[in-house]
Parts: sequence; C-alpha cells; structure tokens
Amino acid sequence: MRIAVAPLAALFLAIPLFAGALALQVLNPAGNTEAQSKHLVVLARTTACHSPEKTQITATAESIVNGARQSVPLHVVALSASGTYGVAREWPAEGTWVIKLVATNPEYKSYATGALVAFESGSPQWASAKTYFHQPSDAEVAALLNTTGQRSSLE
Repeated sequence: MRIAVAPLAALFLAIPLFAGALALQVLNPAGNTEAQSKHLVVLARTTACHSPEKTQITATAESIVNGARQSVPLHVVALSASGTYGVAREWPAEGTWVIKLVATNPEYKSYATGALVAFESGSPQWASAKTYFHQPSDAEVAALLNTTGQRSSLE
C-alpha cells in the first residue's frame, strides 16, 4: 500500500509547480487569416496566469553560414488574439535555419520558456519543432541545426 501512496503523493505535490505556469506553444500560421495577411511564417501562443500582459516574446533566426554561427534578430508581431504573436521571414531563404522563440515575464522572475522551429530551404519543418520549459540553449539550437542539415543532405 505504501508503494502506491508515494507516487500519488508525488503527483499531487508536483501539480502546484505547473499551476499558473508561463508556457509557449508554436503554431503553423496556415489556418490563421490574420497571420497570412501579415506574411507570418511562425506563430507563438503564450499562457501566463500572472500578469499575461507583461509577457515578452523575443525571436532570432539561427544558422551556420560558411562555418560561422549567424544570428538574425526578428521582429515579433502581436496579433489580435490575446497572447498570440508571429514572426515574418527576415532571414535568407537558403540553407538551414532555426527560429528560436523565448517568452519571459517579470512575474516569473528568471524563468523563461522557449521553442525552436527549423526551416530548410525556406520551408518550416513542423515535425522537428520543439518546446522547452527553459530558454533553448546554444547546444539545443546547434543540435537541431545539425539534425535538420543532415536530413536535408541525405534527401
């Protein structure tokens, strides 16, 4: 009986950790007419129970060009749906790029959440999109760039 109680107790203790959390979800803009009219290629939806209006989204396009890491800051566009943002293509269409999105909110102190979406030859690779309960690290960006780049060289 004690064995069954311990996992159940751990579950109930963990629930408050996720209640009211700041979260980020990436979406394909294909079904959103507002996003299409603004030529957005990636959408992000945030949730924050504490002061959602204070949430800030940053975005960069990351790649390796001629052996050197390249980072292009992107403009984030707020959409009419609360907590929904998008980015337009502001990076070269050639090569493999990873779009890095990060959400922060001062109510959550130093906590950040993020997502990565790979683009190959100008096309988003939705199957490889990843979300994190932290700001994606340089190593995570590099791993996705390497995985996506290897896959495109095999095709």
